[in-house]
Order: sequence, then structure tokens, then C-alpha cells
Amino acid sequence: MFLSIDAGNSNIVFGFYDDETKTWKYECRVNTSTELSLIQIEKELHLFFLENDIKIEQIDQIGFSSVVPEINRMIAQFCSEFLGKSCYLISGKSYQKLKVSTKRPNEIGTDLMCNVVAAYEVFMDACVIVDFGTALTFTVVDYKGAVQGVNIVPGLKTAMRALVQNTSKLPEVKLTQPNSAIGKNTIESIQSGLYFGYSGLVRGMLFEIEKELGHASKIIATGGLSSIITNLKSTFDIVDRNLTLEGIRLITLSNLHP
Repeated sequence: MFLSIDAGNSNIVFGFYDDETKTWKYECRVNTSTELSLIQIEKELHLFFLENDIKIEQIDQIGFSSVVPEINRMIAQFCSEFLGKSCYLISGKSYQKLKVSTKRPNEIGTDLMCNVVAAYEVFMDACVIVDFGTALTFTVVDYKGAVQGVNIVPGLKTAMRALVQNTSKLPEVKLTQPNSAIGKNTIESIQSGLYFGYSGLVRGMLFEIEKELGHASKIIATGGLSSIITNLKSTFDIVDRNLTLEGIRLITLSNLHP
């Protein structure tokens, strides 16, 4: 079993890939926090292992991508002490043996490069990866697998928190599809603004990207919030919540077993 660890600004995702079934079988999420401790991670994962009947001995290899450098040492310690194995930390030096490339390997987030690797492995063609995370990102890749650039805007939850924190009376609401594009009360007003506003943002951004490129691209959606805006479903060629985890696996294997 392969363990991919994706440390993002909102969550640390532990994804377990079953080599026999070729599927991502389990997923555990731990909130990323400045107060997060090694003991807390060990408790969370120990309980998760028990609930899902996962044995530590089943884990053969571990790949680790992080956009939160301050927790890297703690995750590495967790792997060595709790799992008894070292993890491969993906960095700008990890892409040299891959089919994809970037002119700024130390600048682009490793999570975005993991997305690129996994998406290009599927299509081997020009693509745009839309990642619905803490930030909403659009990563543009040409038909040779070279990263052309990235667009970044605040993610859905980030936008909602900013709205709540900077206004006196607006509450935090559940991110769900509203019944109408016109809000009839405060909750519906926020929901319709975020839902239809972001669906328009995504379509508009993709339109401008493809207009500038001069050709159509494969469109892949990923991230924890990728399934929330359901009216975008026809916009994407695929929606894959495990894209980053798969990229972590592919990059790790290419470096450990060239």
C-alpha cells in the first residue's frame, strides 16, 4: 500500500493507494493548524488505522508534498516514528525524470506539479487543471507537458471567511447549491453569490485561457470542493478528487524507482 501525504493550507490529507485494486482506498483529513502537534497527528491516524483495519506493515512507501514548510519536520518525524518508514519529500529537484516540466521548479507549488503529473499521465495532451482548494488555481499545461503558467484566486471557503470576517452581520453559511440565482434572504444571498459567482469565474477564466492559447485543452477539476458547484460538471472532462494524491505517488515512484 502506498501512502500519499498532501499538506495544504487547510488540511493534511493522508491517501492510501491499494496496489492490488489500483484504487485510492482510504482517505484521512487532519486540519492544518499552527497548534497541530505530533501527538495529535499520531492520535488521529492511530484511530483511523483502527477504524479501517489498516496495519502499519501494509504501507510500503510514502510520498509527501507540502505547501506548509513549517510542518515538514513534524510529518517526517511522524512517518519515521509512527510508521517506521521515511517519506520522500517532493521538491523542485523531483521533476527531472518526469514527462512534464516547468521553468520555475522551485517557485510553483509541489501540489500543483503533482496535479500536472497526474493529469498529463491520463491525457498526454494540453490541459488546464482547476484545483478547488484554499486557493482556486488554474494550471496551464501545453501538449508537451510543459507548464505555461498558473492563475490564482481566493478559494470558495477563503472568500466566504473573508466576507464573514470583514462584515458585522453576515454569517458563515453552508456551501451548497441555492434554489435561485437571486437570494431571497441573507443565507441564500451569500450562497447564490458564491455559487453562481464562482461558476461564472471558472467559465470566464477558462474561456480567456483557451482564447489566448488559440486551442481547446482538456479540463480537469480536483480539490476538496471540486464537486460543490454542480453546474460546472459539463465544463470538465474529468473530476478527480485524488489527482494530487496520484501525482504524489507517481513523482515519488519515478524518483525512488527510476
